[in-house]
Amino acid sequence: MTVVRATIKPGSKKGPLVEILDDGALQLYVRAPAVEGKANKAAIELLAAHYGVPKSAVRLTAGATSRFKRFEIDD
Repeated sequence: MTVVRATIKPGSKKGPLVEILDDGALQLYVRAPAVEGKANKAAIELLAAHYGVPKSAVRLTAGATSRFKRFEIDD
């Protein structure tokens, strides 16, 4: 299992995109707005594609309503 720290940028025209920051955290740019969990769902889909795993292998474990999130990814 991999634990990933990420900052999310909802409603971004730049996305969908994953950037790796200097401290090892990820910056996720998603087009979905931060309304009713749409940005979280888009972030899960983006991480699944980035790591080459199914969406069901990615779980949001902390920060559901925050810009700073923690995900667990099953390898």
